[in-house]
Amino acid sequence: MLRIVVGLLVLLSGNVMASDWLLSLEGERTQGALLRGQVASGVTVKLGDRAVRTTPEGFFAVGFGRDDALEQVLVLERQGEVQQVPVTLSKREYDIQRVDGVPKRTVEPPPEAVLKRIRREVAEIKTARNTDSPLLAFLSDFQWPLTGRISGVYGSQRVYNGKPGRPHFGVDVARPTGTVVVAPADAVVTLVQDDNYYSGGTLIMDHGYGVSSTMIHLSEVLVEKGQTVKQGDPVAKVGASGRATGPHLDWRLNWFEVKLDPVTVVGEMEGN
Repeated sequence: MLRIVVGLLVLLSGNVMASDWLLSLEGERTQGALLRGQVASGVTVKLGDRAVRTTPEGFFAVGFGRDDALEQVLVLERQGEVQQVPVTLSKREYDIQRVDGVPKRTVEPPPEAVLKRIRREVAEIKTARNTDSPLLAFLSDFQWPLTGRISGVYGSQRVYNGKPGRPHFGVDVARPTGTVVVAPADAVVTLVQDDNYYSGGTLIMDHGYGVSSTMIHLSEVLVEKGQTVKQGDPVAKVGASGRATGPHLDWRLNWFEVKLDPVTVVGEMEGN
C-alpha cells in the first residue's frame, strides 16, 4: 500500500505557501535519512544542482549521506519560476572506536589480484544501485526484514592504529545462520552475488526511483536477478559469509549512490 502523505506547510522564498508547490515532505530531517515528498502538478525538483525525478503524481525521494552538510536546498521550478525550500538536517553523533596495536598485515590493502576481483564486484553493486525504475514501492511503509538483537548501527567507525576505517553503512541484526530474511518492501531483484570478497552472499532489491535495499553476509539467496518480490516474501538466509565475524544480517538502504540509515525509514525495532 502506498504511503498517504499529507500537506506540510512551510514558507518558500517569496512568501509563497508550500501547499502551492511542495505538498508534503515526510521523514526525519537528519544526516543519513531518506525523505519522501510530493510536489504539485508541473513542478520539477532539484536537490541543490541534482535533478530529482518525480512520479506522474509528483511523488519523489531524496537522500542525505552520513556526513552531508546540514543546510540543504530543494529547488522547485514551474513555468520558469523558481522557488527554494531550505531543508535543515540535524547533526548525528556516531560511535567511533579506536583500536591500537592491530597487526599491520590486517589493515593493509589486499594484493593486486584480489583488488581486481573487488573492483569488479564493486562495479556490479554500483550499477545495481544506480537503477532508476518507475516502481512505487519506495513510497510504502517498510518493515524490518529480520528481527533480533541489533549488533551494529549505521555510521559507526573504527580507527585502526590511528587510521580511520570505512564507516559502517548498515544496520546489523544478529541471528543464527539459516534464519530467513524477508523483503522489507515490494521490489525487483537487481543483483545476486553468491561469494563477494567483502560482503559474501549479497542481494540488492530495487524499490523504485533510486531507492534500494542491500542484504549482505548471507548464507543463501532464495531469489534470482529480475524476480519480483512482495513485502514479507522470503528472499535470503542469514550467514557469516565474506568478511564477517559471526552470523548476522547487514541491511543497507541507498538512494542511488547515497548510503542511508534504514532505521530512518523503518523506525526503531521494538525491544531494542
